Amino acid sequence: MNPVNAVLRRELRSYFVTPVAYVFLVIFLVLAGILTFYAGDFYERGQADLQPFFMMHPWLYLILVPAITMRMWAEEAKGGTLELLLTLPLTLWQAMLGKFLAAWLFIGLALVLTFPIWITVNYLGSPDNGVILAGYLGSWLMAGSFIAIGACLSALTRSQVVAFILTALVCVLLILVGQPQVLDFFSGTLPRRLINAVAHLSMLRHFEAIARGVLDIRDLLYFLLGMIGWLLAGVLLLDLKRTR
Repeated sequence: MNPVNAVLRRELRSYFVTPVAYVFLVIFLVLAGILTFYAGDFYERGQADLQPFFMMHPWLYLILVPAITMRMWAEEAKGGTLELLLTLPLTLWQAMLGKFLAAWLFIGLALVLTFPIWITVNYLGSPDNGVILAGYLGSWLMAGSFIAIGACLSALTRSQVVAFILTALVCVLLILVGQPQVLDFFSGTLPRRLINAVAHLSMLRHFEAIARGVLDIRDLLYFLLGMIGWLLAGVLLLDLKRTR
């Protein structure tokens, strides 16, 4: 069996043999529904689309994704199984990729289970389903970026709590860095070119562009290259631990 596939299966199985997976799915689906139809002013807007639904996803992921990734490597290190895993006939990159894909597929399952919201919108009106599909793609890519960050920072520490806090902190910085209030705060002290460069680091900016149905290659590359970069950093951290 392919080593990546073996790790992926092991991780997915570990989610569902404990209540973690079921608790996550229930919380995600309940909060997605409540935030969309009530906090998102779905009915007051008078438009049959899922923009309120997708705009809540960064904040849902900010709490729920670190809760999944915090155990990814920290639990292995604390439980003493990291050394055993590193002695198996697989590379660090294969182990990291297998764990990442398992978590990413799990988030994908959570997104698929929100299909009743999509059906409801189509029942209430005639939305642009192409834009909705783009929104789902953007949400899944953003979740992948969150997971890659969490995987890297989980490899940094043996404490799940520390991994959770660090992941949430980095993710909220990447969400807020492109907000007008933040950019205006630094407009008087930093060069305009630097501010524009910082604005392009905003995860929210790239996600919102995709969620509007605009599939720009630059937005897709932002998420894909970001995932690869964070995963490679996590592999380097694990390699440092192994050489010690």
